[in-house]
Amino acid sequence: MIAYKCYIMKDKKLYQLEKRIEQIKRELQQIAEMRPGSLTRQYRIPKDKVGPYYQLSYTHKMKSHTEYVRKEFVTEIRRQIAQYKRFKRFVQQWVESAMEHSKVQMGKKKKTHRGSIREGIIK
Repeated sequence: MIAYKCYIMKDKKLYQLEKRIEQIKRELQQIAEMRPGSLTRQYRIPKDKVGPYYQLSYTHKMKSHTEYVRKEFVTEIRRQIAQYKRFKRFVQQWVESAMEHSKVQMGKKKKTHRGSIREGIIK
């Protein structure tokens, strides 16, 4: 009876993990334009905070890049950076859920396999 209850609990856990992965996939489909990096405001004369401009810094294909961003594009770039961070967060959650799903599934198979061996020995 205990083994049956454990089996059902694992099935429930697998189902919950599968639902979470599907939810993450749906969220990923909603992500629009994105780009990595950070946007900072710099000054031509930092001491006096004169001559502000925006700079986008990011790493792509293991190379650091820096771009100047015109003021009229700052809002859009910030939105794209936020989308990228959201994307990364969902991918991380997907990986963690997939790993947990795999562990539960292997544990379930391991228990089932052990049980069949034990039954053969006991009989």
